[in-house]
Amino acid sequence: MNLSYFIAKRISFKGGGGFSKTIHRIAVGSLALGLGVSLLSFMVLGGFQKTVSERVYGFTGHYQIQRFSMSNAFEELPFSQDSEFATKKSELPFVEKTQSFAHKAALIKGEEEVEGVLMKGVGLDFDTLAFSQYLIEGRMIQIPREGTSNEIMLSRYIANRLKLEVGDRIILYFVQDPPRYRRVEVVGIYETFLENFDEKIVIGELQTIRNLNGWKADQIGGMEVFVNPGPSEELSFALEEILDLDLKLINSQEKYLEIFDWLKLLDTNVYVFISLIGFVAIFNMGAILFILIMERTQMIGLLKALGAKNAQIRRIFFWNGMRILGRGLLIGNAMGLGFGFLQYNFRLIPLEAESYYMSYVPIDWNWPVFVLLNLGIAGLTALVLWIPVVVISRVNPIQSIRFD
Repeated sequence: MNLSYFIAKRISFKGGGGFSKTIHRIAVGSLALGLGVSLLSFMVLGGFQKTVSERVYGFTGHYQIQRFSMSNAFEELPFSQDSEFATKKSELPFVEKTQSFAHKAALIKGEEEVEGVLMKGVGLDFDTLAFSQYLIEGRMIQIPREGTSNEIMLSRYIANRLKLEVGDRIILYFVQDPPRYRRVEVVGIYETFLENFDEKIVIGELQTIRNLNGWKADQIGGMEVFVNPGPSEELSFALEEILDLDLKLINSQEKYLEIFDWLKLLDTNVYVFISLIGFVAIFNMGAILFILIMERTQMIGLLKALGAKNAQIRRIFFWNGMRILGRGLLIGNAMGLGFGFLQYNFRLIPLEAESYYMSYVPIDWNWPVFVLLNLGIAGLTALVLWIPVVVISRVNPIQSIRFD
């Protein structure tokens, strides 16, 4: 067995005295707490960013394709869903699905108030299974292949303001010349907790908007494109290459820039927080090793008197620090990943959905980040371990043996 490792094992934890045990436990606890909190921070940050992003993408797609227009109106110019893009999109392997849509401004009259809304018409290609995660009451609208069913879904926000419930029949007034209206039935209530959608979007049928605008049966206002793994410059360029000349590509990250800029800002906060925790944990490790060296001054002097070299004595305290590091990483991972597992499966910590856009603290399992975090802390701590052991070379054997 390596002599330095053997001595390090004897003087640490159970092999040391009462003071040594306490110092070792403090060191392990400091590292474990720092790593555990760091892991949880990345889990919560990743979960929060992923949840909010998926809500936006689930409602709008990663990209939208629309006709060029000089107007800033809510309503789009129509184009054929049998466009060149529609026929070539299957050639792009990263395109998961597309959904046709159109928007039209309307007024909803409740029992006491009138609310301005934006009706989003969806077609037969609407992914009801993916959208069902936002449905909190009632059912999804049924879209017939011929004709219209005049069914809509309201957000919880709009339903509460107008005091409407599932099963109510209301009138939608559409602002156009001449004004038109449709009597519809509320069949479902959804909730995304995102103000951009909940405060104004009503889900209806695309065919209803076609009838109101006098569009042809194959015309749509736009197309939502879902890609894997997500929007990027490379994917944007590939999509633009097959677009028709009169169509434009809109990135959801740019369209809802305030949401995604806010999510990116959270990265900075977490990185600063993690840096402070890591600095404190590593500084504590160095300070604790200094204390252990001072406590073992007599042992150092005795080993030098017996002929041990400085390098050999340094390795004793290096291995001692590595044992502390190993236990700290083990306990820290158990704490962080264990609590993350409990929160992921049982949602122990709730949130106020109106403020945080979700009803519980989300967890994201980003294993590459976890591995890098462990390697980073281990590497920095191992580097710091060599700093205090320089003191060993200055220890005088005669004075240290008499040291008390």
